[in-house]
Amino acid sequence: MSMPVPLFAAVGTIHGCPINIIRRRNAYFKVSSSMDHHNLSKVKSNSLRVLEWDKLCHSVASFARTSLGRQATKAQLWSLDQTFQESLSLLQETNAAILMHNHDSFILDLTSVDLALVESAIKHARRGLPLDANEAMALLSLLQFVEALQLSLKAAIKQDSDWYKQFMPLSQMITQLVVNRSIIKLIQQVIDEDGSVKDSASSALKKARDQVRTLERKLHQLMDKLIRNETKEAALMVASSVDGRWCISSGTDQPTGFKGLLLSSGSGSIIEPLAAVPLNDELQQARVLVAKAEADVLLMVTEKIQMDLDDIEKSLRTAIQLDMIYARATYSLSYGGTYPNIFLPEDIDGTLMAESYRSKEKTSQASNPKKEWIFYLPKAYHPLLLQQHREKLSTARKNVRSAAAEIRRRKMQAENMAVKGEAEIDLSSLQKQVRALEEAPPVPVDFFISQKTRVLVITGPNTGGKTICLKTIGLAAMMAKSGLHVLSSESAKVPWFDCVFADIGDEQSLSQSLSTFSGHLKQISEIQLQSTRRSLVLLDEVGAGTNPLEGAALGMSLLESFARSGALLTIATTHHGELKTLKYSNDAFENACMEFDEENFKPTYKILWGVPGRSNAINIAERLGVPSTIVDNARELYGAASAEIDEVIMDMETYKQKFQELIKECRHYLTMSRDLHEKLLVSRRKLQDLGAQQRYKKMRELSEAAAVARSTLHKKVRQLRTSTKKQSQLSKASKRKLANNYKHATAVENEPQGTNMSSSSIQVIKQPQSEKITELPKVGDTVHVSSLGKRATVLKVDTSKEEIVVQAGIMKLKLKATDVQR
Repeated sequence: MSMPVPLFAAVGTIHGCPINIIRRRNAYFKVSSSMDHHNLSKVKSNSLRVLEWDKLCHSVASFARTSLGRQATKAQLWSLDQTFQESLSLLQETNAAILMHNHDSFILDLTSVDLALVESAIKHARRGLPLDANEAMALLSLLQFVEALQLSLKAAIKQDSDWYKQFMPLSQMITQLVVNRSIIKLIQQVIDEDGSVKDSASSALKKARDQVRTLERKLHQLMDKLIRNETKEAALMVASSVDGRWCISSGTDQPTGFKGLLLSSGSGSIIEPLAAVPLNDELQQARVLVAKAEADVLLMVTEKIQMDLDDIEKSLRTAIQLDMIYARATYSLSYGGTYPNIFLPEDIDGTLMAESYRSKEKTSQASNPKKEWIFYLPKAYHPLLLQQHREKLSTARKNVRSAAAEIRRRKMQAENMAVKGEAEIDLSSLQKQVRALEEAPPVPVDFFISQKTRVLVITGPNTGGKTICLKTIGLAAMMAKSGLHVLSSESAKVPWFDCVFADIGDEQSLSQSLSTFSGHLKQISEIQLQSTRRSLVLLDEVGAGTNPLEGAALGMSLLESFARSGALLTIATTHHGELKTLKYSNDAFENACMEFDEENFKPTYKILWGVPGRSNAINIAERLGVPSTIVDNARELYGAASAEIDEVIMDMETYKQKFQELIKECRHYLTMSRDLHEKLLVSRRKLQDLGAQQRYKKMRELSEAAAVARSTLHKKVRQLRTSTKKQSQLSKASKRKLANNYKHATAVENEPQGTNMSSSSIQVIKQPQSEKITELPKVGDTVHVSSLGKRATVLKVDTSKEEIVVQAGIMKLKLKATDVQR
């Protein structure tokens, strides 16, 4: 297999070998398959390297809070072996972590937990070895972290049960963990916060440590006594511990007044006094007892942990996974990423598109018809350029603060004016650097690639941003696949690619072994063989590095091959003008160019879609003052037809710019109209609320007035009824008195006459009363209500109770028949 690999494998061959040979030689077939896998990994690795995916992986992993989390994040991102469903799950995890972060009650930061020590503790427990105190404290921190997460989740769900669904799949991941409170209590009881075993952990440990402290106190007293007895060299003698035994260090080699064992000599001597030897021996034995007691305590803790080792190991794995998710989420929050809607390439209509979990994005998706695009990435940033700009800006601001602090320090020291002036000038220049960086942030680019496009050709001048565009779109595709939010202004639509292949020939990313024309062809040949209908291919300066005519022909053939049977989407940059014409003969092609500001002689780093780029060399040479004879001769050599084409392209660019300006203006007015519409809706709601409040107020006032009126009316009616009863009682009493007087007056006259007169008078007096009782008014009659002094119409008559219902104006009254007059 040392033979060169052709650019395109011929029909009936694989890697230049006939298919029939491969069919006959099974051994060779296995070797070829192995080499295919090796080539695929090599091509993929080279593509990731030139796209600088390793730098982005390192940047994301730096947001993890543990060493194991950083390692796992790098490994997961670098692998890029996720399936479509796995990519969806990763994006859901990232989105849930962002929601938890914004909720403010969740702490996903694992800085306080040493997962490496927890892993070591689990390994020791598996082997039956006792944990050390630091491993036990790390385990305690992990269990407390999990317990705090579960409590926060329960509190959030208690506040609103919908949070459990919104935090999926993290909510399920957290609730499945098991925390044994007895382990937490045990570790807290026997191990101190500084990682040492407490004296109260066991009686044996307390006794042994008390013995150690007693012996050390005796040794200190002995050493002090021996040093004080040395009258000459006492100032140069110091008590110290050497290998756990207390000795006396002397700055000289002069003999001492006490006997001892010489442990070291030279510039000074170290002597263990003979009087201290037994105490040192006892101290060593006591320390052995302390170590044994501590080991017994830790072994007890280990045995307790071994009972729940599987649950603890699951908590460790989940913590590492949460740290990975935390890294992706905090990276997105730090750089302003947005949730990408990914979909399978064969599902162009987007039926399997991942739904965004933010309600505000649903409105924007409804207002933006994205189904016409296969790749929709508005205002996308290159993540590494954005990171580099932020680091430079942060460094510049730090330098300004340091310079300002230096100025204040020098002013406090009252140095001369010259030094002050130099410091102020330095501060001014640093402030200018900060302003320059603030005014020149990275320029975002828009990628709107339609569904019918299979190959996009980008042209433009050198240093115009073509390579950055390739890397931006490649990194965005891999970020979406890896569960990262993409750095764009709004929710993007990105196809799920099984692999991203790239051949980028800039000296910053391409190794020396692939810097030649043959190296490029070998890389592109492998990409052609390995790419599928789900792949993304990025080719920089296709057809360059050789004769322009041959390079253009090779580039055209190569891109047409990719359009026929190659990757899902191929994006290529080129300087060859012939490649611009492919769009006009094949609908699968689309043109774009990098905009160039001819007035300021610098690129704008913006993409003009649907417009092929044109040559600017001759025009720039003319503006830079190159003699007109040279410029005119160059134009003649360039050709009139080419000049006309450039004029057409220039007109198209001008039209495109005006069109973009109109679109921008329309969007501005559309935004203004939306704002106005929202304000009108708010005003309408306010007016409706105000009207409802006024109606309610009026109804309440009318109700209160009616209640007062009813109360007054009922009071008047009661008063009138009382006065009427009193009058009727007085009338009856006066009539009885009159009758008695009449009888008494007529007693003198003859009895028959008196009797007739009395009966007649009584008949006359009682006649009107009998009429009121027997003759009731009829419905519709008009009667006079004496209590009100008004006329009323009879609405209802109750003959059994001799009551009537009348209406006087707006009032309805229920009265006795005796209370009204006809």
